[in-house]
Amino acid sequence: MDTLTTLLTHFSLHAGVFYTGNICGIHDFDEDAMRGHIHLINHGPVQVIGVQKEVINITEPTLLFLPRPGTHRLLADDRNGAEVICGTVQFGGGGRNPITDSLPSVVLVALAALPGVDALLGLMFDEAFSENCGRQAALNRLCEVLMIRLLRHCIHQGLTQGGTLAGLADSRLAKALIIIHDDPARDWKLTDMAALAGMSRARFAVRFREVTGETPADYLASWRVMTAQRLIKQGLQLKHVASDVGYGSASALTRAFVRKLGCSPSEWLNEQQEIRLSRKSETSGYQNETHGSLLRAHAN
Repeated sequence: MDTLTTLLTHFSLHAGVFYTGNICGIHDFDEDAMRGHIHLINHGPVQVIGVQKEVINITEPTLLFLPRPGTHRLLADDRNGAEVICGTVQFGGGGRNPITDSLPSVVLVALAALPGVDALLGLMFDEAFSENCGRQAALNRLCEVLMIRLLRHCIHQGLTQGGTLAGLADSRLAKALIIIHDDPARDWKLTDMAALAGMSRARFAVRFREVTGETPADYLASWRVMTAQRLIKQGLQLKHVASDVGYGSASALTRAFVRKLGCSPSEWLNEQQEIRLSRKSETSGYQNETHGSLLRAHAN
């Protein structure tokens, strides 16, 4: 199994397209702690405000992905407007994950720089501006395929900022990471990891930190905690989760949680449930409000 597929088996990808059409004027988007935002601009120009200090001017077909979106806005010409597809992207259960943690806060790629996506984009825009049955489901799946192509591009072009994706882009480190990801419960020694990468212990430790930004031990602890988060959300008992991710007891896993996240597993789970309930009550209103705002702007 290839490196990206292996990662996506642990942190599954889900996308939801919530608007397709022509926008005019100013359109605001709230901060989203659980999901990334994707804006596919097929025809502009569009200004993006709030994602970095400078205003981003988009004048050609472009894919904009915000892995950890804060409050931002799209500004399109009042007269000519812009043709866009807007959606949300979630990995695993939402929130922090090793995929989005490896990306910069703004991923901006001209569509012309994504080789072989013409057919995919054609399908997306055909679905976006049709009234065919199954349109929403098709758009969501196509958006997920587009995200995989974008992640592949980020890995190949070195657009990562360390972390898991950067490690998987290194052919030698990837050999160790894939097995570590699949077997976090193993009693990993630095010598074992280095052997998988075909490197000396010292060289592996230096290279690992240079590429990922963490020591092998810190990376392993982070991966174990993130894996534990996923299993806890699935309803597994803490003592079983601890064993599955390489800790000898529930108390040992709790200490790891506190070190990495600043809270216990139960406190973290309660917070996630509160966020999920809040998101559930807000999502319908958020999407309807955004969709209605965009439709009103188009009508005007």
